[in-house]
Amino acid sequence: MKLKKAAAEWAVTLIEDGMVVGLGTGSTASLILEPLAARIRQGLRIVGIPTSERTAEQARGLGITLVTFSEHGRVDLTIDGADEVEIGTLNLIKGRGGALLREKIVASASARLVIVADESKLVERLGRGALPIEVVPFGWQATARRIESLGASPALRLRPDGEAFVTDGGHYILDCAFGPISSAPSLDRELNGIVGVVEHGLFLGLADQVVVGRPGGVEILARSHYD
Repeated sequence: MKLKKAAAEWAVTLIEDGMVVGLGTGSTASLILEPLAARIRQGLRIVGIPTSERTAEQARGLGITLVTFSEHGRVDLTIDGADEVEIGTLNLIKGRGGALLREKIVASASARLVIVADESKLVERLGRGALPIEVVPFGWQATARRIESLGASPALRLRPDGEAFVTDGGHYILDCAFGPISSAPSLDRELNGIVGVVEHGLFLGLADQVVVGRPGGVEILARSHYD
């Protein structure tokens, strides 16, 4: 966590006065919000668009002004985390924290997406862990069978009490083990064609930079190096 904290603090230095900032979810959000709030207390003027209700609550508690897309249609910079970062493409798997739909909406509306990670998140090929897929509760079993036909092993995400985990949007999540994904763009298209799939955790071509916390310091991976 110490290495990721250093990466998060570096990423916060990218935020400039007057920006609309997308605020990520999960452990990354906690690491970003504290130094951001400190800069605001020093006079930085920004507004944030949170990617989850949990992030919104944390941000309000720190005095960060929040807005919605009805007020600002475009985000200048989003800082978020990732579950997997593919070396060489900077394609991502996100959503194991349960906020993938809102995270992808904010990321897609952003002029710049910066991902904060430590080196444990770097993979040669996506699919080391499960790919989260957000689905409509009605008929989720049928949706799961369609996903299974693509070679996955889907499992309904459960809360600690054994009930189905429900996202901020009111949907279920299927955690789908595909193994190493040979073609993320092809899988992206196939999943987008399944009725009942709301969104999935493949974030392709969205990350502009990945800030990696390493023992020797912060390393910046830029998508422009791979294009």
